Amino acid sequence: MTLLDGLATSRQIKSELTHAVQEMVARGDRPPHLAAVLVGNDGASLTYVTSKVKSCEEVGFRSSLIQKEATISELELLQLIQELNSRHDLDGYIIQLPLPKHIDEKKVLLAVDPLKDVDGFHPENVGRMVLGLPCYLPATPGGIVELLRRYHVPTEGKQCVVIGRSHIVGLPMSILLQRNTEPGNCTVTITHSKTQGLDEICRRADIIIAALGRPEFLKGTMVKEGAVVIDVGITRVEDSTRKSGFRLVGDVEFSSVSPKCSFITPVPGGVGPMTIVTLLQNTLQARMGKF
Repeated sequence: MTLLDGLATSRQIKSELTHAVQEMVARGDRPPHLAAVLVGNDGASLTYVTSKVKSCEEVGFRSSLIQKEATISELELLQLIQELNSRHDLDGYIIQLPLPKHIDEKKVLLAVDPLKDVDGFHPENVGRMVLGLPCYLPATPGGIVELLRRYHVPTEGKQCVVIGRSHIVGLPMSILLQRNTEPGNCTVTITHSKTQGLDEICRRADIIIAALGRPEFLKGTMVKEGAVVIDVGITRVEDSTRKSGFRLVGDVEFSSVSPKCSFITPVPGGVGPMTIVTLLQNTLQARMGKF
C-alpha cells in the first residue's frame, strides 16, 4: 500500500511556485496577487482562509483578506465583487463559502469575472472544463488529479466510482477522470444518496473517490483488493483521549480500507493540502494570462 502524501506533494509544488515567482520578480514583474473574501465569522471558514493566506506568503504571492460582517447586504457584496473584477493589481480572488442565508450564492458566483475565478466555480470555467479547453480547474478535483499524476497512479481503462455528486467535487471529478488525458480515460460511475446497491458498485471499482461528507462511511467490506481510494472528506469527531477533545476523520474508515489498497490518501494530509496548492497554481496561471 502506497500512501498518497498530499502534504509532501504540496511542499514540492510550493517549491516550484516559489521558483516561478522569484524568476518573475527578477524580471521586474510584480508577483501574483490573490484575495479572499470572508463574510461573517465562521471558525472553520476563517481557519481555511487563513491557511490560504499563509500559503501565499510562503511562495511569495501577495495576499489580501477582505472580511465583511455577516449582515452585509447582497447588493453590497455584489458591489464589492465588481470592484475586485476591475482591479488590475489583483489576479484572482475567492468568495469563501458558505455565505449567509440572505445572500444568493449563485448570483454572487455568477458575478465573479471568469478570468479571476481561481476557484473554478464560474459556469464559463466549468463549461471549458467539460469541453477540455484551458480553464481554472476547481481546486479539490484539480488537486486530486495532480496527486494521481505525480504518483503515477494508473487510471486508463479503470473503473472509477465517485461517491457524491456536488458541483464542487463529485461532478467535476467525474468529468476530469473520464477525459482523454493522463490521468484520465476512466469509466466513471457517479453515486449518491439515492443509489441502490452502493456496496456492490464500490466492490467492482478500481478507483473510489469518497466525497460525501459522512465520517468513515466507506468500509473495508466495500473495497476490493488493490483498489485506489481517494478520501475527500474531513470531519471532527469527539475523542476524549485527545488533548483537543476531537480527531479528524475522512469519509473512509482508514483502518479497514487501507490494508486492501494499492494507493490511499490519509486524513489529514491527503487531499486538503493539494486543494490549497491548486488554488495557488490557478492564481499563477491568472497572473501569467494563461486561462
